[in-house]
Amino acid sequence: MTAATPRPSGVTSDKSSSARARRRAPRGGSRLPSVSIALGALSIASFWVVGLGFVLGVSAMACGALATSRSGAAGDEPASLRALLGVVAGVAGITVSAIALFPVLEYL
Repeated sequence: MTAATPRPSGVTSDKSSSARARRRAPRGGSRLPSVSIALGALSIASFWVVGLGFVLGVSAMACGALATSRSGAAGDEPASLRALLGVVAGVAGITVSAIALFPVLEYL
């Protein structure tokens, strides 16, 4: 009779743990969609700083447009949705910054 030896969790005798690790490995995808979302969020948050929200919004739109135009994002639906969200956040940041800029224009 043989004694059962404990195995570390996730390790099986048929080497399926290495297959799972390969499936979970992150892709070497672009960071542009995430950068676009971050810049868009910062543009919305910094609308009260004259000009900064506008510049960050334009940067978010540029990063999002560049990310959607790349061929790698076309096959990766979550990345293209993140890029689109970044473009929308950039447009929102530009809009909010423009609305906040109108009352200040008479003092400039």
